[in-house]
Amino acid sequence: MSNVQYKTAQVDSVKIFYREAGSASLPGLLLLHGHASASHTFRNIIVQLADTFHVVAPDYPGFGNSDRPEPKNYPYTFANLANTIDKFTEQIGLTKYSIYLFDFGAPIGLMLASKHPDRITGLFTQSGNAYDEGLAPAFEGIKEWWANPEDPAKLDALRPIFSPQGIDRAYMHGVESPSLVGPDAPALDTFYTSREGAVDIQLALLRDYENNVKSYPAWQAYLREHRPKVVGLWGKNDPFFASPGAEAFKRDVPDADITIIDAGHFLNESHPQDIVKALKKLS
Repeated sequence: MSNVQYKTAQVDSVKIFYREAGSASLPGLLLLHGHASASHTFRNIIVQLADTFHVVAPDYPGFGNSDRPEPKNYPYTFANLANTIDKFTEQIGLTKYSIYLFDFGAPIGLMLASKHPDRITGLFTQSGNAYDEGLAPAFEGIKEWWANPEDPAKLDALRPIFSPQGIDRAYMHGVESPSLVGPDAPALDTFYTSREGAVDIQLALLRDYENNVKSYPAWQAYLREHRPKVVGLWGKNDPFFASPGAEAFKRDVPDADITIIDAGHFLNESHPQDIVKALKKLS
C-alpha cells in the first residue's frame, strides 16, 4: 500500500499543493474537491485507492494549502480554475486519467473532460452535477442573487453558508448518524474560510456558478458524444445537489452505473468504504 506524498507544483504564478499516492504506472485518478474545502476531503480514501490508481488530489488556487492570489491578479472563475488545473495535470505528467467530480470539482472536471476527451478514461460523480434537476432547493437563494447581483441583501443571505455553523450543517445534514462524520474536516474548512479574503473567493465562485449552469447543455453533449465510463454514488439527502441529478447522467450515458444511498453531501466522510468500492469500478 502506497504512502501519500505531499507536494507542490508551480503553475504560472500560482503554487499548487497536492496529495499523490500510487505508482505512476497505474491508471490515473484526479480527485477534485468541493466548496470551502481542499484535498484533505479525500484523506480517508487516498491510501485505499493507491493500489489501483495513481491518485492525485490538488488544492485549487485560493483553497487549502495552495497560493491564495488576490482577485485582482487571479480571476476566481471556474473557467480559470479549470485552466490552472489543466496546466497542473500536464506539468506533473498526468496524461490519461479518470476524474472524481464532487461539488465545485464537477464544473472544473467537466471542463477538462470536454476540452480533452481523449485524456479521460472515466468519470466518478459524487454530487458532481451537470443537470438542472440536480440543483436542490438550497440553490434558490443563489439563483435569486444571480437574478439581482447588485442587491447586497441577496449576497449577505449567502454568507452563512461559509460560517462555522454553515460548514457544520453541510457535513451533518442528512447523515444517518453524526458519529460517522469526524470533526477534523469541518474544523479545517472553518479554518480555511476564516482567512482574510477567503469567503470573498467562495462568494465569487458562487456568483460564477451561474455560468456552469449555462454550460450544462454543452457538458451533456460531451457525455452523449464520447460516452465515457460513468460511475455515480450520491446521498439522497444531499442539501445542495439532489439525487435526480445523478440519475440524469443515464440520459446521456445509458450504461452509467448510478447508486443512491441514505446519506448526505460528504460521502467521502460518512461512507468512505462505499466510495472506494465504487471508484474501483473505473479501474
